[in-house]
Amino acid sequence: MTWTWAPEPFDSPDATLLRRDYYGEVAGRYWGRPATAEEIDEGLTDDGADRLVPPTGQFVVGRFDGAAAACAGLLVVDADTAEVTRVFVRPGHRGTGGGGLLMAAVEETARAFGIRTLRLDTRDDLVEARGLYAKHGYREVPAFHRRQYAEHWFAKELPAPCPASEARTTPGAP
Repeated sequence: MTWTWAPEPFDSPDATLLRRDYYGEVAGRYWGRPATAEEIDEGLTDDGADRLVPPTGQFVVGRFDGAAAACAGLLVVDADTAEVTRVFVRPGHRGTGGGGLLMAAVEETARAFGIRTLRLDTRDDLVEARGLYAKHGYREVPAFHRRQYAEHWFAKELPAPCPASEARTTPGAP
């Protein structure tokens, strides 16, 4: 049983289903009830995912034994900074290393873009997400925006890539 990751268009069939599952879970947890299909559709309308393509970002899909099971996005803010977004592992695949794989994939992708600082936000009720970020070296920082639903902000400085990593990784390529 192995995990792999690769950049994938945010609107591919697998990425679209993962984004729907992600939104359904975070909205449902916030509301304390399952999100309806209509609510998910509304939440995904004009959600900015179209910016998760080079040069403004990247969407990555994690696969467990070939099946799409996780996703994350990288959104470039400026020449040195990017935000991590839409980090999601399907419930049946949690505890198998997928979250760590996603964080490493996003960090590798960010380095290929020349990014030195990653940041992200999350909510109080997403305890597992906060634990994942802390486990992978993200530290809580003061708020860097005032968007709705953000209650915790994290950041991580990325080390400079080694030459071997630079040689094999380019934005938009696994």
